[in-house]
Amino acid sequence: MSEPLSQNKMPVMIGIGEYHIGSEPMMAIGLGSCIGLTIYGKDRHIGAMVHIMLPESSGRTDRPGKYADTAVPLLLNKLSDMGCHRSSLVVKMAGGACMFEYFGNNLNIGERNAEKVRAILAENQIRIAAEDVGGKAGRTVAFYPVDGGKVTVRSADGAAHEI
Repeated sequence: MSEPLSQNKMPVMIGIGEYHIGSEPMMAIGLGSCIGLTIYGKDRHIGAMVHIMLPESSGRTDRPGKYADTAVPLLLNKLSDMGCHRSSLVVKMAGGACMFEYFGNNLNIGERNAEKVRAILAENQIRIAAEDVGGKAGRTVAFYPVDGGKVTVRSADGAAHEI
């Protein structure tokens, strides 16, 4: 039996502050404190992925994928425009590691990123189906919309699992 078609395609690489919407595989490499957020529209078999770097845009509009407060609404609106109903969305989140613990919690960007994403999703009455956040290890996230929204996470130590 062969592997699903999507896993044989080269993934679209999502760099810091970038996002992509479609049905092809997507990947964010080297997430430290950044968040790799995936949103899968079950009703349309379309996915969106963003590589969020910071929680707040502070009014900046140049790179909406870079900030949680602009990235999450952007993806929700674009998926809605493509015919995805909010009730069909499956959200998964990975990353948000504490890369510089000696600075204390004040500068724990990873935790603040995850909290901001959770808050915005809650405001939109969308729950997170799965997450792999926190800790001290970086992660790589792969997203396969045509495989039912499958998301795999590989940690810096080499361990991999599906969320």
